[in-house]
Amino acid sequence: MSAGCLATRPEVLLAIEAAVKIAVVVGVLMGMVAYTVLAERRMCALIQDRLGPNRVGPFGLFQPLADSFKLVIADLDVGMLWIFSVATLGVYGIVLAGWASNSKYPFLGGIRSAAQLISYEVPMGLSVVSVFLWVGSLRLTQIVEYQADRWLVFEQPLAFLIFLVSAFAETNRLPFDMPECEQELVGGYNTEYGQMKFALFFLAEYANMIVASALVVTLFFGGWQAPFLRVEGLAPLVAGWIGVAAFFIKLAAFLAFFIWVRWFLPRFRYDQVMRLGWRVLLPLALLNIVVYALILALKVRS
Repeated sequence: MSAGCLATRPEVLLAIEAAVKIAVVVGVLMGMVAYTVLAERRMCALIQDRLGPNRVGPFGLFQPLADSFKLVIADLDVGMLWIFSVATLGVYGIVLAGWASNSKYPFLGGIRSAAQLISYEVPMGLSVVSVFLWVGSLRLTQIVEYQADRWLVFEQPLAFLIFLVSAFAETNRLPFDMPECEQELVGGYNTEYGQMKFALFFLAEYANMIVASALVVTLFFGGWQAPFLRVEGLAPLVAGWIGVAAFFIKLAAFLAFFIWVRWFLPRFRYDQVMRLGWRVLLPLALLNIVVYALILALKVRS
């Protein structure tokens, strides 16, 4: 065995050990959070003379597992609205990070982020209203099933364009990275943060990019529907794996598009960002809703 292999083996073992420690700590912490919530629910029920969660598992001990599955993969009647409501919470982290830094540049970055996210959440939410009207449902599964024969990007091109531009602004990616533009704010809201805190901001940005790409795929590009491929006669397991592969191929394509745009387009000025959101995207989103509502009304009358 070469000396190089012997030298790198301890480093690999140390990296594996560190990864295991991190996984154990995160797992234990998340487990404690889940069962602390269960304990509070049981104690609250006891104080109020109720039973509390006691059906899933012995004494309801599996209730946190059931709750976690419901909150991740549940097919909600208001699925898209739930996603939007959770996504809006992200602005608090950036604003509080800028304020807590006690420095002017991070604070300005946090204020910029609040203004930008609010400005683009409005047209983003309105852009999918026409999709809900057209499909007749808020369920993401039904929206995907509607696209079995034809993707909604061909029937709702303006809604797709508004949603895509707003998604770039919501993720603070170039050309919309105004909350952290280096030339003006020395890095913005995360200037005073380093090591793990900075890493969490960095990971959150890429997590937002993945979620935005997944929503674009689900709403406008058929989700797990594989184009030009019928899976009705296949075994359920095979059809399921084909759907998973189709979804992740589309997701990877949009992630590559996000990365490409970052290195292709220059950054906008802040006034241009605000003008685009309020004077261009918002009126277009409202006009799109009116047009498709009229189309549907004419269909019903005919």
